[in-house]
Amino acid sequence: MQYIPNILFVIALVLGIGYFTKNVRKLIRNIRLGKDVDRSDNKSERFKHMARIALGQSKMVKRPIAGFLHVIVYVGFIIINIEVLEIIIDGIFGTHRIFAFLGGFYDFLIGSFEILALLVLVSVIVFWARRNILNIARFKSLKGWPKNDGNIILYFEVVLMGLFLTMNAADLQLQELGADHYIKAGAYPVSQFITPIFDGMSQGTVFMIERAAWWLHILGILIFLNYLYFSKHLHILLAFPNTYYANLKPQGQFDNLEAVTNEVKLMMDPSADPFAAAPEGEEEAEPEKFGASDVADLNWVQLLNAYTCTECGRCTSECPANQTGKKLSPRKIMMDTRDRMEEVGKNIDKNGSFVDDGKQLLNDYITAEELWACTSCNACVEACPVSINPLSIIMDMRRYLVMEQSAAPSDLNNMMSNVENNGAPWPFNQMDRLNWSKE
Repeated sequence: MQYIPNILFVIALVLGIGYFTKNVRKLIRNIRLGKDVDRSDNKSERFKHMARIALGQSKMVKRPIAGFLHVIVYVGFIIINIEVLEIIIDGIFGTHRIFAFLGGFYDFLIGSFEILALLVLVSVIVFWARRNILNIARFKSLKGWPKNDGNIILYFEVVLMGLFLTMNAADLQLQELGADHYIKAGAYPVSQFITPIFDGMSQGTVFMIERAAWWLHILGILIFLNYLYFSKHLHILLAFPNTYYANLKPQGQFDNLEAVTNEVKLMMDPSADPFAAAPEGEEEAEPEKFGASDVADLNWVQLLNAYTCTECGRCTSECPANQTGKKLSPRKIMMDTRDRMEEVGKNIDKNGSFVDDGKQLLNDYITAEELWACTSCNACVEACPVSINPLSIIMDMRRYLVMEQSAAPSDLNNMMSNVENNGAPWPFNQMDRLNWSKE
């Protein structure tokens, strides 16, 4: 009978980690739906970029109030969860505060955890107020699930920190009562103020409260871990690979389409036969699509970007097109891409492989009006705290509109006709270009 709690703990741990692993595999599969792109260059620079932005939060603190609070929650989340290692060991082997042998260092750790837990609670309350009371435009525009998702995570944090402090307060009371296994260990600068509520309670009652808080805390962490896959807070995990694989080229430098380059090379090769049949025994290669109309036409880094989006709205708040009333929202571009990717993933789960559902990212999720509103200024890319690039998706979808559907706006078509006929964007013959100087 004494091993039943340990067995139940191991079962909960295996189920929680197993379900999380299943969803991580699904996540990787969905990201791999994208085209291959090589981001293995400049490894040292990539590690520096990741350390500076994902680990160092350098772009978060550009907005000091939100940035400082986010750093507190981030540091608290990382450091406090070091105690999860102790909880797991205690849960498996039936021990209690197994790291107590560290003595004074253990006291310092627990004391630090408690102070951080209090700071996280304060920060989370401020975040909740910013989202729900202070009419900040980039949060006010979120409706439905995106708004609820942000609040759910904040509630999670409040509950987890509250359980952590309650567990410690009950533990401290049991230490004072001399309960079995509750050796004097740890410093409790915050929970010592909660302990008086246990005065007058029996040792058994305090023990039940401590055990309940302990179980709910670890189960809450496992639930939180598995909730991440369905939440924008997946960026907690993906910010690191996303910043590592970010595009390190100058922001104004666009990649040439390889498919177009190959076509041009074929046109310039006098010995090439564009109508030549495929060699015997080989299937005729399907012409490569120019640009992107669906998630499978994007590259895997762009799909990783979509899953990493924090929905913070900094990109949209900096977008000049959005500021002037245009329909474009870079945040919506990323959210739509992720939603379509999830839809495709569910299609694959149901059918074993993707079955055409008559939908695509273009038009069903993102309209041409949104795409052509973009000024390609890179403000959204610069503003993103985790190096997401909405512009790359916009440009690839524009390429599809122009090169596959000839669906560019009339002004742009006129400009391209002028370049083709006159060698310049203006509707003047090359011979007339310098006429202005004669005046």
